[in-house]
Amino acid sequence: MKPEETIDFNIRSTWHKIARMYNLQAAEHGVSMATGMVLLNIDLKEGTPSTSLGPKMGMESRSLTRTLKNLEEEKIIYREVDKLDKRKVRIFLTESGKEKREISKNKVIQFNEHLRQNIKNKDLETFFKVMANINQLIDENHIFLSTEK
Repeated sequence: MKPEETIDFNIRSTWHKIARMYNLQAAEHGVSMATGMVLLNIDLKEGTPSTSLGPKMGMESRSLTRTLKNLEEEKIIYREVDKLDKRKVRIFLTESGKEKREISKNKVIQFNEHLRQNIKNKDLETFFKVMANINQLIDENHIFLSTEK
């Protein structure tokens, strides 16, 4: 089987193209795609516990820690101890962070609108159904994730 005939090759290849596109657009605003993803996942009013960001975005904790540190140094986010649970730290956006979040949000909306204008609804419904099935199969069949034979 050729790589381009495998499902995972096509998902990965498409994701890399999307990531490149977002990174090029984000660079125009002095950020990265990862930064944009973080900003989009921070609750504007309540902030977001730092421990919940990684799982939401599928990021490793080391990468997320480094990204959050950079965002804090650039004054895009700030941290506050949770008022109800002093063990938790919540991440909030600064005014600059809110502006960059809005830019990120608009880029995502533009891209999705472009896709929706150029891909039939029926095809998108099928795509979402197939992706949900793939995720479910992965979740149900941990055997594929095992290193044992």
